[in-house]
Amino acid sequence: MAGSAAADTLRENVLRQAALDAGLVPAEETHVPVPPDLVAAGKLLFQTKKLSLERETACASCHLDRFGSADGLPNAIGTEGRGEGVARLMGGGDIIPRNALPFWGRGSKGFEIFFWDGRVDARGEAMISQFAGEEPSDDPLVVAVHLPPVELGEMLLNSAGSETLQSETVASANQIYDQLAQRLRDDLEIGPALAKAHTIDPSQIRFIDVAEALAGFIRHNFRLKPTRFHEFVFAERDLSEDEIEGGLIFYGRGRCATCHNGAYFTDFAFHTIPFPQAGFGKNGFGIDYGRYNVTLDVDDLYRFRTPPLFNVTKTAPYSHSGSLYELSEAIRAHVDPLARSENVPTDAHQRADFYQVLKQWSHTPVAGLALDDRDIEQLVVFLGSLEFDSDQPVDETE
Repeated sequence: MAGSAAADTLRENVLRQAALDAGLVPAEETHVPVPPDLVAAGKLLFQTKKLSLERETACASCHLDRFGSADGLPNAIGTEGRGEGVARLMGGGDIIPRNALPFWGRGSKGFEIFFWDGRVDARGEAMISQFAGEEPSDDPLVVAVHLPPVELGEMLLNSAGSETLQSETVASANQIYDQLAQRLRDDLEIGPALAKAHTIDPSQIRFIDVAEALAGFIRHNFRLKPTRFHEFVFAERDLSEDEIEGGLIFYGRGRCATCHNGAYFTDFAFHTIPFPQAGFGKNGFGIDYGRYNVTLDVDDLYRFRTPPLFNVTKTAPYSHSGSLYELSEAIRAHVDPLARSENVPTDAHQRADFYQVLKQWSHTPVAGLALDDRDIEQLVVFLGSLEFDSDQPVDETE
């Protein structure tokens, strides 16, 4: 019995040290303080449909508590969408060709790159974004929240009569921002809240004030909180036997921590995993070139940013295309993408594209690992120890 207890203690200590070696820190060390008035104004903005030009879509339309701050759909539904989850999918709205990302940890310390393809990236000397040198802020989260209101199909309806606003240029975006700022200035609840948060007269509100408040709410509401795994590592609390075994696989022979490391369980780098491509894809015809769309570097074809893993058990479906509904299937696709024949496209052109993805994947650390069903089951159980709840629930208004 004493030997068994010592072995259990050794396994726990090995797991704790592996997490520390991989860069895990207490959740509070990632926090960026946000003034309460800015959080309050940002919540109003997060929930209002007035942030979209046609008053159809709110941030809370696609980032819901019940889906772990995502939307529960393979591809997000933007303008003309109605309802939540499957109801929204069946409502005939505009399809966004990628899976909605959750918000956990966004804008916290060291979290400076956003979206699946990293199209807002402040990790280098100069920020990379669609504003191409005309960024409205040096805060990458503030820049990132500028994008959805001006993206066709997401919060900007592609309709007759507003063609000059649909060019997706900085000039047309600024016109939309001016209109939205005027609308929000005139709102009897949001206008005073923004003015209070920024200590300005309501007549002075500009879209940058809107974006800063919205970023402040995201930064605060979805900040990391201590999970059971944090408590295991930093307070020596207990985990179940399966959670410990899953953690040892995660940091050991499963090689998950090669990419899923650091404070957020991501290396913020770009990798190729052969997930099935659901929907028509960012590049059309069932294809998504991923990071290449930002850099135009052929070495970045089919690469996507490593997603953080907090609350991953709540955010199905998985991958950039939302093609896999079970977390176990997503893990399997990392190491054995041909395990299920339905993952292989039936169309010849898409299959040729899939072979190119496999070629890229073959150079990753997880290519061809042998994980059986029990291993994957224990990995899923371990990932359940990374759950926590947002600070405040959110719902659409209007």
